[in-house]
Amino acid sequence: MSRRYRLTPRQRDCLSEAQKGRTAIQIAHKLGISEHTVNSYFSEAYRRLGARNRAHAVALAVSLGEI
Repeated sequence: MSRRYRLTPRQRDCLSEAQKGRTAIQIAHKLGISEHTVNSYFSEAYRRLGARNRAHAVALAVSLGEI
């Protein structure tokens, strides 16, 4: 089933951690990647979801069953 908003596993990981209130630095440390990479995952997730910001992306991802 192909959906326009389909997120990658790493984008889901980042949004799931953001849902828990973690910062990009905390998420990067937990996932073993750079803060820049985390922010890149967020940016692409925002684009795919049509979100305006992190909170909006998390809310959309939850409502769509992505996380």
